Amino acid sequence: MIPLDATALNDPTLPWHVTVLDEVGSTSDWLKQRAAELPVGSVVFTESQTAGRGRRENRWIAPRGKDLMFSLLLRPEAPFEQWPRVTTLAALAICKAIEAELPLQPRIKWPNDIYLSDRKVSGLLAETVSTRAGMVLVLGIGLNVNSREFAPGIVATSLLNELPTTPHGELDRNSIASRLLESLHAEFQRIDDDFSAAIAEVRTRSWLLGRQIRAQAPQGEVFGRVLDLNEEGHLILEFADGSSHTLTSADEVRRV
Repeated sequence: MIPLDATALNDPTLPWHVTVLDEVGSTSDWLKQRAAELPVGSVVFTESQTAGRGRRENRWIAPRGKDLMFSLLLRPEAPFEQWPRVTTLAALAICKAIEAELPLQPRIKWPNDIYLSDRKVSGLLAETVSTRAGMVLVLGIGLNVNSREFAPGIVATSLLNELPTTPHGELDRNSIASRLLESLHAEFQRIDDDFSAAIAEVRTRSWLLGRQIRAQAPQGEVFGRVLDLNEEGHLILEFADGSSHTLTSADEVRRV
């Protein structure tokens, strides 16, 4: 195992202030607890996370030193109602970083997962936090890099598992983390004026487009075919009766 190197990850050309911890309960909780004191752009990675979580408080379990688990402290330069765009841009950034580093074709499973070969390789969770200086956003990201095995019932994979040929040794997490930070910074610049172009790129990487899905929405369980993404990246569904509906949030989205 080659440890994560905070010095290598602190690129002076990027706005990030990177810290690497040996172990923490949750990188997002760590940032939320310190959001009032830390500068915007703070990023914390950890080698081991004992209480990582995703949507609906699902656990994010990863072995020590194998994968990437990190969170970013953000204050997007956009109106507050546009802040949900950060998750979409981050998903696109993760895909682009993977594509740049490896011969893989990641796909975005709306609203906040990245898939390879129909298995989850990455997840995101954005949470707003109120501080004395105003609202900030904590974005947590988990990316399976070198894990080989997953718990029974977990439909997951890793970058290493999906490579067409197995390399000698493990993938370089520092290289992948650096690429992720570059890609995240580039995509976040598109939150306002260039978001429509970003959505066009998300559309080409959608894991759901054209598929029948079942989703647990605020109004209850819905079934439909994904027709498209709208200008905010929300799903446009077609129901069996031919009517359409825009899904702005949902849990347990599954292809059927």
